[in-house]
Amino acid sequence: MAYAAGVDVGSTQTKAVVIDEDGAIIGRALVDTGANVIQAAQDAFDKALRERGLSEQEVEYVIGTGYGRYRVTFGNDQVTEISCHARGAVHLFPKTRTVVDMGGQDTKAILVSETGEIVDFCMNDKCAAGTGRFLGAASAALDIPLSDLGDVALKSSHPVKISTTCTVFAESEVLSWLGKGKKIEDILWGVHKSIAVRSSGLMRRVGVEDEVTFTGGVSRNTAMVEALEQRVGVKLNVSDDCQYIGALGAALFAMDRIRAGRTSKEAS
Repeated sequence: MAYAAGVDVGSTQTKAVVIDEDGAIIGRALVDTGANVIQAAQDAFDKALRERGLSEQEVEYVIGTGYGRYRVTFGNDQVTEISCHARGAVHLFPKTRTVVDMGGQDTKAILVSETGEIVDFCMNDKCAAGTGRFLGAASAALDIPLSDLGDVALKSSHPVKISTTCTVFAESEVLSWLGKGKKIEDILWGVHKSIAVRSSGLMRRVGVEDEVTFTGGVSRNTAMVEALEQRVGVKLNVSDDCQYIGALGAALFAMDRIRAGRTSKEAS
């Protein structure tokens, strides 16, 4: 049995996935990226290996992806996160045609073919207004754990309108609404709706097809899923593995390399 791995080094969290020859995830791990990117990549990989009880030597090929992909020093190659999210999304949800990946620093919209190949994509890499960082600003302003934001926001009945398009000023606007006596849930639902507006704009630029898969850490936020679904009018594919889709795609590309190596050896 051959094993392959993918390590997705994101701006806030690093994910690692180990797969078998059938493409099944047999080990996964998530750690905070922190200041030492090389160590975060190694820690995530080691943690994923321990879940299955494998040694590093048993994994034949490793591909790094994400903004820190070149810091996966033990890896064999690197592939862009756009390609990896597309490949992983189609593997997990075969009918996926549009992918929205929302991470800590940027949001990407990707149009894919039925084989997982990229048809078109766009991203907001110059502004964090439609990303997890915007949620982080609201979390800090209201002193609510990031993991609780979605559940609180869904209790809203009269959401406020968040007008700022800049993460730097998001905390000030949130505090301003709080000072005006607005309920926390209404402020948070306003924040989620604001992010959905920006993210849906990216999605429409590439095309919102019948089946949309939501990837990245923010996909675990129930209110963000709801806000995006309302905005684009399509049910989103989400699962517990959506946060690992970039790493999964990288692992699938790594397995391709293993198979290609076998074929070339047989041919020779």
